[in-house]
Amino acid sequence: MSGPLPVEEVWARYTQPDWWPRWAPHLREVDYGHPVVRPGTTGRVKGVGGVIAHFRIDAVDAAARTWSWSVRSGPLRLSFEHGVDAASPGSGKTTTAWLVVHGAWPLVIGYAPVARYSLGRLVSPP
Repeated sequence: MSGPLPVEEVWARYTQPDWWPRWAPHLREVDYGHPVVRPGTTGRVKGVGGVIAHFRIDAVDAAARTWSWSVRSGPLRLSFEHGVDAASPGSGKTTTAWLVVHGAWPLVIGYAPVARYSLGRLVSPP
């Protein structure tokens, strides 16, 4: 999803868990012990309807502006790859934030509209 915010601002919003509920409305609370995502660390999120999911930050590459995590809630498991790039020249946008979701296809398909909406909020002014 592309938008007008600068790359550095979108990267900060993507990698600072305190920001997540502001642009991802399906996340109500984040319990994480660090201000910025760090590989090998864990936390939990509380979602809509009180759903609790535990997560582990798998990798962070600040130079490439990519990070990944694994999330589980009960028997459900997903992993996510996230990234931020400069938008294509001539697109009229500044930044592109992207997401790749790995998991059982019904979960991935069900999550797609939520992810699209959230990424649109991530790259746009609050």
